Amino acid sequence: MERTGPPARLTGAVAAFAAALLAAGGLTALAPSAAAADADQARNGGFESGLDGWSCTGGSGATVGTPAHSGTSALKATPAGSDNAKCSQKVTVQPDSTYTLSAWVQGSYVYLGAEGTGTTDVSTWTQSSTDWKQLTTTFKTGPSTTSVSVYTHGWFGTPAYYADDLTLIGPGGAPAELPATPTGLKAGTATSSSVDLSWTGSAGATGYNVYRGGTKVASVTGTSTTMTGLAASTAYSFQVAATNSAGESAKSAAVTATTTAGGGGGTGGGLPAHALVGYLHSSFANGSGYTRMADVPDSWDVIDLAFGEPTSVTSGDIRFSLCPVTECPNVESVAEFKAAIKAKQAAGKKVLISIGGQNGQVQLTTTAARDTFVSSVSKIIDEYGLDGLDIDFEGHSLSLNTGDTDFRNPTTPVVVNLISAVKTLKAKYGEKFVLTMAPETFFVQLGYQYYGSGPWGGQDPRAGAYLPVIHALRDDLTLLHVQDYNSGSIMGLDNQYHSMGGADFHIAMTDMLLTGFPVAGDQTKVFPPLRPDQVAIGLPASTQAGNGHTSPAEVTKALNCLTKKTDCGSYATHGTWPALRGLMTWSINWDRFNNGEFSKNFDAYFGS
Repeated sequence: MERTGPPARLTGAVAAFAAALLAAGGLTALAPSAAAADADQARNGGFESGLDGWSCTGGSGATVGTPAHSGTSALKATPAGSDNAKCSQKVTVQPDSTYTLSAWVQGSYVYLGAEGTGTTDVSTWTQSSTDWKQLTTTFKTGPSTTSVSVYTHGWFGTPAYYADDLTLIGPGGAPAELPATPTGLKAGTATSSSVDLSWTGSAGATGYNVYRGGTKVASVTGTSTTMTGLAASTAYSFQVAATNSAGESAKSAAVTATTTAGGGGGTGGGLPAHALVGYLHSSFANGSGYTRMADVPDSWDVIDLAFGEPTSVTSGDIRFSLCPVTECPNVESVAEFKAAIKAKQAAGKKVLISIGGQNGQVQLTTTAARDTFVSSVSKIIDEYGLDGLDIDFEGHSLSLNTGDTDFRNPTTPVVVNLISAVKTLKAKYGEKFVLTMAPETFFVQLGYQYYGSGPWGGQDPRAGAYLPVIHALRDDLTLLHVQDYNSGSIMGLDNQYHSMGGADFHIAMTDMLLTGFPVAGDQTKVFPPLRPDQVAIGLPASTQAGNGHTSPAEVTKALNCLTKKTDCGSYATHGTWPALRGLMTWSINWDRFNNGEFSKNFDAYFGS
């Protein structure tokens, strides 16, 4: 685990030289001093009034009497899971002014900092302090800055830390009042994927937050906006709140708008209204046994051939071949395999080549690799007469470079080249080309918290790395079926962690895709929702197929909640989506091994 390190130290020679100059009067030591008008602007920095004025993530903070640096109370904050126990306070300040932030802390890896300064945000830290230690840092506000956020936090997986006597010394800011609640919210023109909103401006407002179904989805400065990325034939509820340096007003009265039919972006790919997607182990064998293409049950609407794999990680060259007879004694001939594919297609099924998988890492780091990827995938599609492509990149096939912070404009070569390659394939094969993706939750929903930074101190660039690919290809995407397994617990839009294997997990993960969410908490970068016909829920077919197996009863509850708003558990969805496309599973082979439990439940729910 890498952690942010302390500032570089002077070398021994340089330090000695500086000390000598100081002793000789050659240098004057400068120390920050407060002007006469400066005062402590922090509220309840000694925590004598509990957590009044403070907000701690995940309920991680509490006040305790022991230990306390002074007075009778101090802050105790406990990191848990992927939460670093950040406790913060918004303070009113003056523009173009200097402030000194200090606090006494105790514990391992304790941080003190200020955000939203309008210049350079600052922080300082101590690696380990068994006794009280003072942390101090200084910053200057920007020309229009009227408030900053000061904070403390610990580190992931470390014990609780303590903080006390936090001060922010500098000139006081003019007190601001909350703006008035906006009025006159109206819904204007609606299309299949967008709604125009307008409202009357509020006195004292400097901006507005727009809410959809109670979740903030946009921040704007004017009194109108267009909400995009909506699902066709779906009713949405909107509210608006006014903001300024003092905070946010109450939300306006809600207005409801319904998008028109038709929907933009993507095509159904000729799929039935509700489809079952499964992976077929065609190139290898495992404990589930080999299944011939001709023996795939009729329940499966999309059959993903697992896998097309690279000849090397970075070449872009993808190859596919049937399982060798030494490994799969009952494997069919290539001619029989191709004939069976045609028979499935004649029955209305779609057969795709899936690229990647656990052992098939692909990194399109160069344009040459991109072009090789396109030509080699095209060769497989043409040779076997396939309907399209499934992208199942895992591992480090997709990760984001430092500084790639906007999913709408990615700069990382492996991401940019993959998008370009898929668009080229779509252009070559036309509207009937079926495009599906099977990312892990780590690459998608985890972007809600950590886009390109990861939950371990900014060291895992895979978090949310699929988001720019999904977004750039949403007009070409037939189905997204995120793997709701092998992932551990993930935070939903309710800011609660949900665990694999139960209905709530699938409800929360799917609701995020259909509602949209701010990426890494940035309300200016909201990932727009997908259409429900573009989304299927990915699950393991049996307990042997992956961690997070979900019983048929729990799968049924998840489908009921998402499509009918019944059988919902602790998670409250932001809509109802009867057009949800269906389910995906790993795998057809494992389902047959498990006596078809997964597919039988799907057939019973949607009708075979």
